[in-house]
Amino acid sequence: MKAYSSDVIAAIATPPGVGGIGVVRISGTCLADIAMQLTGAFPVARRVTSTNFRAADGTVIDRGLMIYFAAPHSFTGEDVIELQGHGGPIVMQMLLARAIELGARIAEPGEFSRRAFLNDKMDLAQAEAVADLISATTTAAARSAVRSLSGEFSASVRELTRKITELRMLIEATLDFPDEEIDVITDTNVVQRLDDVQNTLTRLLASAKQGSLLRSGLHVVLAGLPNVGKSSLLNRLTGEDRALVTAVPGTTRDAIKETIQISGIPLQITDTAGLRQSDDPVEQLGIARTWREIEIADLVLQMIDARDGFTEADRAIAQSLPLGVPRIVIANKVDLTAQSPGRDEQGDDSHILVSAQTGAGIEVLKAELLRLAGWVGQCEDVILARERHLVALRFASEKLVVASEKLGQLELCADELRLTQAALSEITGEFTADDLLGEIFSRFCIGK
Repeated sequence: MKAYSSDVIAAIATPPGVGGIGVVRISGTCLADIAMQLTGAFPVARRVTSTNFRAADGTVIDRGLMIYFAAPHSFTGEDVIELQGHGGPIVMQMLLARAIELGARIAEPGEFSRRAFLNDKMDLAQAEAVADLISATTTAAARSAVRSLSGEFSASVRELTRKITELRMLIEATLDFPDEEIDVITDTNVVQRLDDVQNTLTRLLASAKQGSLLRSGLHVVLAGLPNVGKSSLLNRLTGEDRALVTAVPGTTRDAIKETIQISGIPLQITDTAGLRQSDDPVEQLGIARTWREIEIADLVLQMIDARDGFTEADRAIAQSLPLGVPRIVIANKVDLTAQSPGRDEQGDDSHILVSAQTGAGIEVLKAELLRLAGWVGQCEDVILARERHLVALRFASEKLVVASEKLGQLELCADELRLTQAALSEITGEFTADDLLGEIFSRFCIGK
């Protein structure tokens, strides 16, 4: 890929607020002059220098460390300077202002990583893994992001692309030289090769689906009548008293959101106001917000009182839930009945009997949450996939199936293989539209 010609950019690379250390990162061409004006000394590549950072009039802004990375041996592939000073917001802003004064401009979100991609320091999947590692909410997600960052996902995609390229070469050679006495389908074992590629792609797609769960998790909403124990269940799942619990129905007026993890899968649990008819305008607002949360939920936990069973009011709520959203019926307060905690098979719905007060049945509920999420419980080879990766892999798989069906029409088979190859190449960024790149990197944090 052609080197990315760019101006000089700068940004504060550490989070806002007060800290022991703050970092200003500068990237561009011919940064030695900027370094000299900042410190009064010519920088030495890959050497940490303890120095004063100076303003235009020579006064000291801060004293810290400067590291100079000469192109192409840097994160972006350009000259890079990192100024490590004291982590106060004013000091960082003064250093950034000085860099801008010396000719830099403020970097756009993700611009450092974008330059790394455009300068062939990493492919697109690896660049996305940088952002995924930063935003990982569980240990499993972080480890999966590191694997993608190290190139495991990209290597798998490239190996598939290589095999498809070989198949295209064989088929298109037959089309170009039709008079040759060779049966390409039989003599080169094309059918078996296609099957092998399809099986590999199927495994990669399954791993990517698991990784999508690790990355995005599930939005789970607790819904039901007032005083059935929604807030108590939230507290039990989080292990903390996050929601106010009283015997007075309607205590919860607003949605309370907490993130937990089960077997490495992040779940955003939302406790909501009890669903009932009410003349209280504040409670009405809470109920309206409950329905808005339900509309965007990945999974609804409809809670009922185990002592009362599934009442007409519960049935009315169930009938009002959006079609297509998975539901688990949670019969709470089982400790106040003669029933046993655990699974209660009733038709197509999942029914779990629990006691939010004692914790009985909670492990069964967690297992059911993972089952409905589609988690198979293996993190070792999971790819922390994004939605665009899943779309590309699904499309590639569909095209590969069509290619197998078109072996009797080699022109059509070759074209389906071309589409398969193009879809896979989009994942690593070998064939990616500029507007897609802008969309991807705009979601990164500033300074990365």
